[in-house]
Amino acid sequence: MRYNKLGNTDLTISALCLGTMTFGEQNTEQQGHQQLDYAIEQGINFIDTAELYAIPPKAETAGKTEEIIGSWLAKRGRRDDIIIASKIVGPRFDWTSHIREGKTRFDEATITQAVDASLSRLQTDYIDLYQLHWPERKTNFFGRLNYKYTEEDSWNKFEKVLIALEKFIKQGKIRYVGLSNETPWGLSKFLEISKIKKLPRMMSVQNPYSLLCRTYEVGLSEISIREKSGLLAYSPLAGGFLTGKYRNNNLPENSRQKLFSDYYTRYSKPNISPIIEKYFNIAKKFNLDFA
Repeated sequence: MRYNKLGNTDLTISALCLGTMTFGEQNTEQQGHQQLDYAIEQGINFIDTAELYAIPPKAETAGKTEEIIGSWLAKRGRRDDIIIASKIVGPRFDWTSHIREGKTRFDEATITQAVDASLSRLQTDYIDLYQLHWPERKTNFFGRLNYKYTEEDSWNKFEKVLIALEKFIKQGKIRYVGLSNETPWGLSKFLEISKIKKLPRMMSVQNPYSLLCRTYEVGLSEISIREKSGLLAYSPLAGGFLTGKYRNNNLPENSRQKLFSDYYTRYSKPNISPIIEKYFNIAKKFNLDFA
């Protein structure tokens, strides 16, 4: 296993991170524990979760993933050799209204509730990396293109968010902060404000990145490299499409596309199948495992 520094922190993280959003929905607690044990055996020390999980989000499974990780941590012990990342849910979606009765803005009161609840579920007294799951302002994420500005989009609370997060760093409840599903403008503004005001710095950005989704390369990659605010790439296998299991209209039982096809539409657009076939043929030509 390779290991890298997270941004310019003192955290050394494995090049592979175990994503856990299936724990509590597609995976039982026992299966979640088995996956966690296997990951640790392979040298993975980095585990990512969120208060929103399990996915797809719904009231009866919200927080279940953190609870499963928490029961595993309690059983395993040795918290300090594991890097735990979690996220506070962003606002504005019907499928988040069950969380804090829809109070999901990034203000101090909301972050206080979210952090304390995550710590309780995780059965730990600190979170190594605490991320904003998506922007509070209206902008492009989750595969949306063609940004359209309106006057009501004039959100500019970067400093207030960083001041709120700083409180929890000083309390020792979180060690570092990061972003998810963020844009070049959003990351650059957070970094600018933190530098000018000497506030906590966004150490990483967790965005989609794969052979089917390369938008990170357009603007964010340069910021990540120059500012040492690195990419935590999620869906590197495009939700399973780049394993080949959905080729030729195949739909395996209990697969994500079979169970939740309405939720995972990002990789099922008309031009995707021929692109996957081209990648598959390249892998076959050079005798490479497709994944």
